[in-house]
Order: sequence, then C-alpha cells, then structure tokens
Amino acid sequence: RAVELKRIISRMGEVNLTAITEFEEVSQRFEYLTGQRADLEQAIDQLSEAIEKINQTTKERFKETFERVNETFQQIFPRLFSGGCAELTMTDPNDLLGTGVEIFAQPPGKKIVSLELLSGGEKALTAVSLIFAIFLNKPSPFCLLDEVDAPLDEANVGRFCDLVKQLSDRTQFLIITH
Repeated sequence: RAVELKRIISRMGEVNLTAITEFEEVSQRFEYLTGQRADLEQAIDQLSEAIEKINQTTKERFKETFERVNETFQQIFPRLFSGGCAELTMTDPNDLLGTGVEIFAQPPGKKIVSLELLSGGEKALTAVSLIFAIFLNKPSPFCLLDEVDAPLDEANVGRFCDLVKQLSDRTQFLIITH
C-alpha cells in the first residue's frame, strides 16, 4: 500500500509551496473584479432607467409641440395664401422618436398635395408658414431670413410682409432680399 501511495504522489509532481499565496492573490483579484462587475451592472441599469425617462419625456414634449405647431400652421397658412389649408402629419405616429413629418398643403383652388408637388413660390410660402408657426409657439428674439421672397410674386410678398410686421413685436427680423 505504501509503494502504491508513493507512486501516486510521484505522479502528482512537485508540491507548489506558493500555491496558498497565489490562491490568496487570485481570490483578492476575483473579489475586486466581481465588485467592479456589480458596479458596472448597476451603472448600466441606472443608465437604462435614465434613457427610458428621457425617451418618455421627449415623446411627450414632441407630441405636445407637434400638435401646437400643427394647429398654428393651420392658422398661418391660410393667412399667407389668402385661403386654402395645410396640415402636418407624422409618418409613423406609433414611433414618436423615429417618426418623420410630412407637410400637406392645399393652396386656394388646388387639390391637397404633398410639399414636393407645389410650385417654388408655394413651397416658399408654405415653409415660411411653418417657420412662423414654430416662432409663434417658441418665440425667438431674433430671426434671419435670406431671400425667402425670391420665388414670391407681388401679392405674396405683400402678405408675407404683413405677417412679418405682426410678428415683429416679439421678434426682430433681418430679411435679406435680392
């Protein structure tokens, strides 16, 4: 039996006398890394909660602002066109963070169409209607407009100037013309 045990011990190889010290070092490193991992997982959870909260707030604010701007846009458009109607729609109302916005406009005497199908002057007036709708909901003290009147005819320039005069009590406009 003693011979057999000596053979088994010799097959095990030499005894590592520093194994206990190495084990303690590895154990300490393991505990440190385990603590770091727990901290990282907690940070990830906190970031996920913050992102969710930000996304929810962003969705609510976007929806509120979109509805207000759309309502104002529907009021401004007929003033600049002397009639007609316009509307903003979301491309994907179920995904407020990824949705696009489409503009549908119906100048007086025309069918309701997408913005791409309007003439240059109609596009310019529609864009100005949208800009002013945004300004009325979130006024700015200063606005710079560069050649927005270029594609407009005389009647449209007159209506545009009238609206700028009305808005100039809240905002200072600098308009560059050709």
